Amino acid sequence: MLTALAVALLLGGCVYYNGMYNTKRLAGSARKAERDGRTFEATNLWGQVVTRAETLITRHPDSKYVDEALVLKGLALSRLSQCNTAVVPLGHVSLLPEDAEVREEASLALGRCHLELGDPTLAAAVLAPVAQSADPVRRTEARVVRGRALRLTSRPDEAIASLEGIDEPRARSERLLALAAAHHREAALALADSLLSVRDTTVRWDTVAAAVGRVEPLVASALVDRLEGRKDMPPVTRAQMLFEDGVRLAPLDTARASARLREVAALPEPPEYVERARLALTRQRIASVSSVDELRPFTAQLQAHAASRTTAASEAGIVLAFVSQVLSASDSAAAGAAPADLQLFLAAETARDSLAAPALAVSLFRTLVERLPDSPYAPKAILAGHALDPVWGESVLPLLEERYALSPYVALVRGEEPYGYRELEDSLQTFARGVSAPRVEEHKGPMLREDSLAAARGAAPRPRRGLEP
Repeated sequence: MLTALAVALLLGGCVYYNGMYNTKRLAGSARKAERDGRTFEATNLWGQVVTRAETLITRHPDSKYVDEALVLKGLALSRLSQCNTAVVPLGHVSLLPEDAEVREEASLALGRCHLELGDPTLAAAVLAPVAQSADPVRRTEARVVRGRALRLTSRPDEAIASLEGIDEPRARSERLLALAAAHHREAALALADSLLSVRDTTVRWDTVAAAVGRVEPLVASALVDRLEGRKDMPPVTRAQMLFEDGVRLAPLDTARASARLREVAALPEPPEYVERARLALTRQRIASVSSVDELRPFTAQLQAHAASRTTAASEAGIVLAFVSQVLSASDSAAAGAAPADLQLFLAAETARDSLAAPALAVSLFRTLVERLPDSPYAPKAILAGHALDPVWGESVLPLLEERYALSPYVALVRGEEPYGYRELEDSLQTFARGVSAPRVEEHKGPMLREDSLAAARGAAPRPRRGLEP
């Protein structure tokens, strides 16, 4: 005869088993609804899976089915697009037996969630076993998702291998991105040509071009060349794609970037990108000026840009404020207004950092040194100018020892105690706060930039990036 304890244990086991059975049955129904395209019903069923699993976990926390219940709960939450709350219960998949029916499905869901939540490294690790699955559907899905994770962790060659031989839209697009990330330019463009030739409507080409451009701007530009003539591309998408290509090319090929921006500026529409391209071209021309007189005519152009009813108007207003600041400082210094040295130095920095006009900045640093040689900021201007124009800098560098040997800036370069340095920097920072121009950055010490120090010590200055409109 069964004892009372044995009966209780037997009944308890039945309860656990029935609870697990019903939870798994609901999950199976949810999967079938998904396969049949009954999205609303599938969502409802996955919600019931969460409820049943939570009930089993709460009432029977010591049951041998708890880990599987947690995994099913996590799987259901991932299907409901709740990865934030799904990853913890899905993590229990590692505690399930190797032959557990739900193990691969849950690992695949966990990998997707890690990728969605911004952890591609974990995603790649979790998906590795599933990528070897005997189930062809799960294996293919794991390889595609893992390929993306590998690319995002700067392992493009491994991503290419993961995607090899998979002939489906997501895999083809992801392979193109991986080839570009691995700098396999010819292979990337060959794949792009094959995708374009079959008119694959599942590919968002503007998105692909932008993604490729982040790692291989030249490949992206060649891709844009192939795309811009497509008749099925909306005008706004074409303009955006061409404009972004011009921006990406600016640091690499100024001539090609300008040509691309002129192409956008000549379009009849849309006005948003047309005006942004025109402003970008104006900024490129500003970047090439070498004197204040060359800068003056741009005031009227910037005023016209600022009057446009596009988002470019705000940027144009900011650039106009910087140009006005430089012109005002130069005019005030020429008129002998005080403190001219502070005005000139800050104007030179604005030209260098905000207008990306190095030649103009050098001319302002040079003006400070030549017109106001007794200024305590003259040696600072020599160091800053030398970093931008070593030819001019070499001609005046001897002054650091001959005339400015006691300057705190020179002492700092020598590695000595720079007595008075903080006072000079505080004065410059206080004056900078009073400059009335939008987004004028507060001057943050030390003001001797790394390239200025390197140049003064005889090292080559670091190259500067070009203007990015």
